[in-house]
Amino acid sequence: CSSFVDGRVYRFDRPGAEPQPVTPEPPAPNAIRYADGRVTPDGRLIVCVRERHDVDGEPVNELVAFPADGSQEPRPIASGRDFYSSPRISPNGRRLAWTCWDHPLLPFEGAELHVADLAADGSLSNERHVAGSDREAVTQPVWSPEGILHFVNDPNGWWNLYAERDGDLRALYEAEAEFAPPQWIFGISSYVFLPDGRIACIVTRRAIESLELLDPRTGALERLDLPFTAYTGWALAQHDGRLVTVAATETEGSAVVTIDAATAAYDVVKRELDDEVDARYVSRPEPIAFPGDGGESYGFFYAPTNPEFTAPEEELAPLVVLVHGGPTAHDQPALDLQLQFLTSRGLAVVDVNYGGSTGYGRAYRDRLRGRWGEVDVQDAAAAARFLADGGRVDPERVLITGGSAGGYTTLLALGVSDVFAAGISEFGVADLVSFHGETHKFESRYDEYLVGPWPEEKDLYVERSPVTHADRISRPLLLLQGLDDKVVPPSQAEAIVAALERNDVPYAYVAFEGEGHGFRGAYAMRRALEAFLSFTGQLFGFEPADELEPVQIENLETAPH
Repeated sequence: CSSFVDGRVYRFDRPGAEPQPVTPEPPAPNAIRYADGRVTPDGRLIVCVRERHDVDGEPVNELVAFPADGSQEPRPIASGRDFYSSPRISPNGRRLAWTCWDHPLLPFEGAELHVADLAADGSLSNERHVAGSDREAVTQPVWSPEGILHFVNDPNGWWNLYAERDGDLRALYEAEAEFAPPQWIFGISSYVFLPDGRIACIVTRRAIESLELLDPRTGALERLDLPFTAYTGWALAQHDGRLVTVAATETEGSAVVTIDAATAAYDVVKRELDDEVDARYVSRPEPIAFPGDGGESYGFFYAPTNPEFTAPEEELAPLVVLVHGGPTAHDQPALDLQLQFLTSRGLAVVDVNYGGSTGYGRAYRDRLRGRWGEVDVQDAAAAARFLADGGRVDPERVLITGGSAGGYTTLLALGVSDVFAAGISEFGVADLVSFHGETHKFESRYDEYLVGPWPEEKDLYVERSPVTHADRISRPLLLLQGLDDKVVPPSQAEAIVAALERNDVPYAYVAFEGEGHGFRGAYAMRRALEAFLSFTGQLFGFEPADELEPVQIENLETAPH
């Protein structure tokens, strides 16, 4: 990638050497950006994605090639598509593979894989389309050491691994499992080739991830006996048969680990957490399936867990319904300290992977197509009802919460559903109309996938906006907002606050100076958790054991008791 400071690509000739720029200075800092680059085997040529912001209209994306010594300016070798990704050079340096797609698609909806002959000067010839379409989402092209092109595709509805040789496409292993995540960023690596010819793969089944070895000669897939349930960085590499990745378990946070592919023995190189978490206080995830919108839906249930406290026999735990952001993503059954903060204090949590989440195949992912604000809301409510009907949680003390897209679901649910007694929104989207078109090029048409074509369906954007239903919110609401948020500006939270104040609805609004879309400062992160617990305790009738600054709830006297 290019430098974030000036947008130029730099070369290091040896460890400790001064970096040397190999691309020209842009007309303005970061007006031209480079990413996802690869160097030819002879070290002479760099091929990468370039994004130009020095043009009228939206930025221009293209593939460029330039000498690694910086002796010539980068020149486009593939252009005309809205997006390019993953330029990958064959081991002999003579062929180039890449993916591309166009508006209004995102790469997890539809993308194409192309390959062409690569000349020594970087020019391309004999380009051909290998796989993918507007209904097949090709991702992660990788050349094997023998020069066979591999990639992940989902013509069968699941992201499985394929190989191409002389125009012949072959599925290496067909399964109702995902061998790749959605391509939200450059550089994802979920499979690598081992010296013995096998392929190490991160495989997702119902949002639970495992590391497995695929033999392309026999089609055998073997799961390594490892404790990890999530590979949190989607980064997998190997050296001499030893794998390197970032992984987490149900009781331990993310860590950089090395794994012997032959024996599954592993070593921890560096942990995310400095201190070990006492496993006695950790609530273990229980996979659940429940009747949702469009069929069976999924999530993970976490029971209250604290060896120092036992609830009265006749009392059922309050439930926190956690709605992930994205929304095209999924939550993993790995240690989450914020979630464990709640379960260790007597709250049950259900982490809902509502329809539209990844990790369950395309059909499940497509449930949200055009129905954001419906499927997610209904699945969140259905998860709560499922647990309440099973006698596991108190149906009168159910709180819904989420951040960003999850905050959107939270705000909308409080206006249209009677399942939830309260809600907590962290920088949640409140107005889809003003939100439309205010993001970067990559996601600029994402809402058309989630809601509908713009402006033809503008009325639907209005109907699906929480501000439209704000006057129908009658349950207490806590809003947590960064004042420097450029994605969801404070004005959206303030519009909800105005409606709550107008209607005498209990609420608290906590805003953080210097925080953007997602809290990163230690004070904001701690205060947000304290506010969460204080707000919940005041409404659900318990006094937190922690010493914390209580949150001031306006109109508290009108809250249901």
